[in-house]
Order: sequence, then structure tokens, then C-alpha cells
Amino acid sequence: MHGFQLSRALFWSVIAFLALLAFRPWIDGWLIERAAVPRPVTARGDLAADEESTIAIFDAVSPSVVFITTTEELVNPWARDPNVVRRGTGSGFVWDGQRHIVTNWHVIAEASAAWVRLADQRHFRAELIGKSPAHDLAVLRISGAWQAPEPIPIGRSADLRVGQKVFAIGNPFGLDYSLTSGVVSALDRAIYNERSGEIRGLIQTDAAINPGNSGGPLIDSAGRLIGINSAIFSTSGTFSGIGFAVPVDTINRVVPQLIARGRYIRPRIGITADDAVSRPILRQLGLEGVLVLGVGPGSPADIVGLVETRVSPTGEIMPGDIIQRVDGQPVAEMADLIDILEGYQVGDRVTLSIIRDGRPLEVAIHLGGESVRWD
Repeated sequence: MHGFQLSRALFWSVIAFLALLAFRPWIDGWLIERAAVPRPVTARGDLAADEESTIAIFDAVSPSVVFITTTEELVNPWARDPNVVRRGTGSGFVWDGQRHIVTNWHVIAEASAAWVRLADQRHFRAELIGKSPAHDLAVLRISGAWQAPEPIPIGRSADLRVGQKVFAIGNPFGLDYSLTSGVVSALDRAIYNERSGEIRGLIQTDAAINPGNSGGPLIDSAGRLIGINSAIFSTSGTFSGIGFAVPVDTINRVVPQLIARGRYIRPRIGITADDAVSRPILRQLGLEGVLVLGVGPGSPADIVGLVETRVSPTGEIMPGDIIQRVDGQPVAEMADLIDILEGYQVGDRVTLSIIRDGRPLEVAIHLGGESVRWD
């Protein structure tokens, strides 16, 4: 009898175990469902001061940043209507209350039309007002009546120091209103642009800049505009730690002329020079500077009597004036002279330190403007 009771107990134990195995998935699911509840949220506390500052900068500046789309009209002589295709995208920013937008020239170069999208998603057709390929700058104007966002406050690039924190806002790869941060990596950099030639005086930054960022603002930690993001140094076509921006001092000098005249009139003294031609002559003389090869008739250089280089009847080269300084700033080649004069306005008076016939002289000269013949 005792054995029978034991076998019966064992039988029901086996049945219970088998039932448990059969219902285990349901039981496990029920237990998991009971346990799968949101975890309690841990209080974060206040944001760090630098985070608050970055957020405030983005909130203040981003409404003034725009997304630019360009199109190109492809004309097929066998088709009745032209084929309009999307050409590219870029960034820009509101310059003033008159609906002017500043961007890079290369963003809109060779495009048939440009469209601007604001932060509130409104779209507008834009017309080209002015361009300066030499500075990779262009100004668009949005058509129609609308209330422009507040322009970004203007800073100074002459006061920048390597290591300063900077922010870039733009539309990389068409992803609108992206913020990246970094520092000023170097100053007074020069790069070669296929459309514009060499562009000098650029800001180098490690704030991430990618295709689509071009034309967007570079901002300092005070929320001021200090540059316009223009190019990257990359072997892959994407950002690799080196980006370049046109400094705001250049923008603030060039853009008003683009708005007023449609083009930038570079200050000139009215000479022709060629470093490749001059270098052997200067080396023989043991001197540095810009050798005046020619003087434009009626130019400022002609008015003050600068002497051009001549060739004697016997074939001997008779060097002209050699410009070594402008208002005390050293000049080693023609690019230096152009860069220095860029900091002045047409009509400004400067002092040239020159060498004439082996003797140092100082000549005061008023800068001229338009010419197709001088530099």
C-alpha cells in the first residue's frame, strides 16, 4: 500500500512537471510582460555652462541660416522644352533687412536659378545681385515681401587667435540646420580654387565642414559672424579635420560693394608686375619686393611718377622702382601687395617704401579703382 501511494505521488509529480514544461513559454511571457515596464527616469540636473552657451548660439543664429538649392537649364535643340535639373545645394545666411543673402560664389556658379529655403520652411526664388569669384563670395536677393530674420551680429576676424572655439551651421549633404563645433586651427591660410585661383587670408578650422556646408556662417563663442565656410582639404571628398572659411573682415568689405555695384572694385596703384619675370632681376640686385614692370597711363602710379622697367637699345634691362613696403607692411611678392591693398578702400592714401636706382624713397599715393590694365 505504501508503495502504491509513492508511485501515485510520483505520477502526479511527473504530470505537474510536464504541465509546467508545456505552459512555460506562456508563463515566461507573462512574467516578462509583468517585468517589461519603463524604468524610472534619473533626474539630469542642469546643463553644463558650455552646453547652455552652445544651445543659445544655435537658437539665436540658426533662423538666419538658409538652405540654397540651385538648378541648371539643359537646352536640347531637339526638344521643345528645356530640361531643368537640380544642380546642387549649399548654405547661406541673411545679411540685412533688405532680403540679401550671402553665400559662396561656387555654390551658385554656373546655375540657371537658385531657390532659398528659410528656417520656417518657406521657399523663395532668389536672384543674383553681385559676385566676387576672387573672394568666393556672392550675394542673392530673395524676391517677394516677407519679414527677414534678424541678421547675424558681425564680429572681427583680425582679432582671432588660434585655439578660439568656433561653430559652423549649415546644411551638410542636404541635412538642414546642422551644428558642428571646433576651434580656430590656423590663420592666414591660402588655398587654390579651380574657379577663382588662389584665395588667401583664410581661417582654418577643425569644425566639421562637408559638402552642403559651403556658404554657411562660422560663428565665435559670442554668437558673432567671423567667417563663411568655403572649402575643405580632403582626399575623399568629405571632411577630414581641415576646413577653411573666408574671414568676416573680407566679407564686410566686399559684400557692401556687391550689393551696391554688383561686383567688387579692388584698390589698385596701377602697375603691372610678374614675379616670374622679376625674380631673377631682383636676385641679381640682391633685393626683395615687387619690381614695377609697367605703369598704367593715368593711373595713381603714373600720377606720382613711379618708374617702370625698361630695356635699353643695347638690350640691357634697366630696373624700375622696387616696392618693398606699404605703410610699413613688408612686400615680398605681388600677392603680398594685392593682399595689403585689399585692406584699404579706393581713394585711401598709402605710403610706398621703394628702391629707385639703389636709393630708398617713400612715395605717398592715393589708391585707384577700376582698370583692365593694372594690378
